[in-house]
Amino acid sequence: MDLTRRVFLAQAALAQAAPRNILLIAVDDLNTDLGCYGHPLVQTPNIDRLARRGVRFTRAYCNYPVCNPSRTSLLSGRYPEQAGVLDNRTAPHEKLAGVQFLPEYLRSRGYFTASVGKIYHDGMDSPADWDVQLNPRGSADVGKGEGRNLTGGKFPYFHWTASEAPDDEHPDGQIAAEAVKLLEQKRAKPFFLAVGFRKPHDRYIAPKKYFDLYPPDRIPAAVGPADDPNDIPAMAYPQRDLKLGVAEAKEFRRAYWSCISFMDAQVGKVLDALDRSGQGGSTLVLFFSDHGLHLGEHDWWNKVALWERTTRVPFIAAGPMVRDPGRACANLVELLDIYPTFTSYAGLPAAPGQMGRSVLPALSDPRAVWERAAYTMVLRGGGKKGRALRTSRFRYVEWDGGQGGVELYDHDSDPNEFRNLADDAAYGAHREGLQKMLRSRP
Repeated sequence: MDLTRRVFLAQAALAQAAPRNILLIAVDDLNTDLGCYGHPLVQTPNIDRLARRGVRFTRAYCNYPVCNPSRTSLLSGRYPEQAGVLDNRTAPHEKLAGVQFLPEYLRSRGYFTASVGKIYHDGMDSPADWDVQLNPRGSADVGKGEGRNLTGGKFPYFHWTASEAPDDEHPDGQIAAEAVKLLEQKRAKPFFLAVGFRKPHDRYIAPKKYFDLYPPDRIPAAVGPADDPNDIPAMAYPQRDLKLGVAEAKEFRRAYWSCISFMDAQVGKVLDALDRSGQGGSTLVLFFSDHGLHLGEHDWWNKVALWERTTRVPFIAAGPMVRDPGRACANLVELLDIYPTFTSYAGLPAAPGQMGRSVLPALSDPRAVWERAAYTMVLRGGGKKGRALRTSRFRYVEWDGGQGGVELYDHDSDPNEFRNLADDAAYGAHREGLQKMLRSRP
């Protein structure tokens, strides 16, 4: 037996004997504009080092591209339609009375559970979820600095500020500081620490030093053919009056990327504290975003859509079960898989009603292949549904059961989804097969 194999077995034995701690790092409105996902400009050294320690899933998808439905789905272990929470107003615990959400399930089975920042959508937690719940909101000075609204005030959330306030006066800086304090505490129980960062969610406010990382003359324009929206069903867009000029579009990207780098620095503080605590070897770390965001692709500047840019999310897992650090896994995963991954890691039985599957097998062998399609849905006016499937090759979308339009994209030849092939006779068999698959979903 070679030395590497002996070291791996020794570490695995230690990990089995140690408490099975869990660190969940949730990020709000983050797409895959990260260094470890191949972005040439965005600077994310701390998320990148987590990826080097673990497994980076390249095909991870949210189940609903809006905060409350997405978070309710992954915390309850149910698809959005089964959970019944399809907006940012419905209270998850009232809608799903009697269901043990992930933190309550772990807490009832011996875990110390703590939430810092945004895990549930704001105000949607239950007293049964957490031993400790902290939600720092920053100082009044974070909004002071150079900035402007990119739409002349028409859309208030299209505002950026290069803040004069230092990191520790911003909500994310304070969230990181509280998470560090919790990691420094010693306790007999295993912990489930959920840390929810608010950036890069709008409004786009971050310390000026992060804006300085992105000189305006280096910010590119959105890529895509001028006629790209012409073959997209009208229902695919939540609204069509959300327009930005060329200069404003570049400012938007600069502000969004600045907020990503600011958030990344706070993630680094939490990872450093985990390393200092000596508990890193017995802690499963999972980093993810609740959904993605468009930066002008398809002439769209928000979420609430069913294209790749909105539904695909970063998803990185690191911890004692990782056998070959730094690997990428191309298997399709959903945010719904977080609940069963953690219960499996904790050695606990599956919670009743779970619909996801554990991704732990990919940590020991990221090259193992499983067949699966990822499912995402969203509502439009009048309760009309958009429903999408992402397979390893295709994205297939139906609006209002097909009455509002159909989209089909071949990612082998069109990874940016510029050509809707739904009416292409050469893809008729693919469309028929995907339609059957989608309509068989719960």
